[in-house]
Amino acid sequence: MSIQFFKRWFRWSVVLLVAGCTDHSGMVEEIHIGLHNHNELKMQVDARSRDSVSAYVRYWADSAAAGAGVASDTVESDLSVKGLSHSWVLCNILPATHYSYQVVTVDGQGVRSFTKPYPFATHELPMWLKEQFKSNCDSVSLVPAVFKRGLMLVNKRETPGVAYLVDWLGRLRWYHMVDGTGFKVAHFTGRGTILSILGKNDEPTSYGSEILEIDLRGDTILHLKKGMGDFRQTIHHEILKNDKGQIVTLYVDQRVMDLRSVGGSQTDTVNGDGILILDTAGKKVWQWSVFDVVDPLKDPKLLATKKDWMHANSLNYDTDGNYIVSFYNNGQIWKVDAVTGKVLWKFGKGGSFVMPAECSFTQAHAVHINSQGNLMFFDNGVEHRQSEVFALKLDEARQVSTMDLHIRLPKEIYNDRMGSAYLVDDSTVLVCSSKRHISVLANRKGVLLWTMDTAIPPYRVEFLSTDKIQLK
Repeated sequence: MSIQFFKRWFRWSVVLLVAGCTDHSGMVEEIHIGLHNHNELKMQVDARSRDSVSAYVRYWADSAAAGAGVASDTVESDLSVKGLSHSWVLCNILPATHYSYQVVTVDGQGVRSFTKPYPFATHELPMWLKEQFKSNCDSVSLVPAVFKRGLMLVNKRETPGVAYLVDWLGRLRWYHMVDGTGFKVAHFTGRGTILSILGKNDEPTSYGSEILEIDLRGDTILHLKKGMGDFRQTIHHEILKNDKGQIVTLYVDQRVMDLRSVGGSQTDTVNGDGILILDTAGKKVWQWSVFDVVDPLKDPKLLATKKDWMHANSLNYDTDGNYIVSFYNNGQIWKVDAVTGKVLWKFGKGGSFVMPAECSFTQAHAVHINSQGNLMFFDNGVEHRQSEVFALKLDEARQVSTMDLHIRLPKEIYNDRMGSAYLVDDSTVLVCSSKRHISVLANRKGVLLWTMDTAIPPYRVEFLSTDKIQLK
């Protein structure tokens, strides 16, 4: 730790951490408030009660400081475990804002006792966090309320890695930083945690060798590194949890093969992809590989693509629990049986489905089944240099598909690599154009209602509605 950093940390500690108060009229004897782990957007409140009770914190911003689009409603923390000592981390705060808070105790009969309100003020963000996101909107009335209330998960892939939660005004509402690695991929689990692939700068764009899960306090839930248990592979592009709490990810399957029949050498290497499931101790639960179902020697382009033969770039679940996986190099999306590993169907170029004429995608990203039950994805559109968003209704029995949503994005934000598209509500889509450093909110006609420029090229931008995430 440098002398300058220590001086800065000590200055903040004096201002905040020794600030305490005593409420002699109620159950609370002592309260302290300060930064949690030196994070500017997390405030820790510690209290001691006279008797063994449960307790929570109520807090609210000054209405003027809260700013447009954010109500200064009272927020309540989680209820503490019954006892004498209590601790909370408040995450739903804004920088450089004046707040009031009070501690509420709850005894065994449910009787509540309130301290008087006390003030606290949050800091300005440090320079390295300022002006990371700039939003623009011509007509606020056209932006749906659900989008204004939600947050967006964005990740910085270069070291030091940062996961951000950003509101529609471009304001940073939460962040978590890791040293020595970047957040290559980050995903909100729906259980109040962020699951991620970590990797160093010399690892490719969406590839890494660590798995990190944290809660919104910033506490580590899970941290696995390559070499621990059965975790021996480089993982990439996707990280999920299944209903058993196990880790589901894509991995690089490297095979040494005789490629003389297609013009290669006797001991050549082909890099394919697979699905890997690990338990929280790093023990392998299930594994599948493209080599199990496809013979690379039958691919006429193998010599050109052998270093990244199929390039699986997203993985998700169908409604029946089987896997949906997309491949960049062959322009296909597959459904894979989650038990047998059998390929149930292939959608896309040369696939088994009859597709609408206008669905000529080849580089699908962020494939998933959306809230309407349709197959949805972002297409880079390299052939015609225009990126698009698709959502299709699939009739698996008849192997036919019909278009539900098709957005041709403006050519000015054409994005040849990475990207994502997710429904915000039934009529709007949040789209990430990674290489252009821009995210947009579009309606079904492709009209842009809102845009956000980012200082970093995000891999994806994931929308989190208020029913999925609760910052307290």
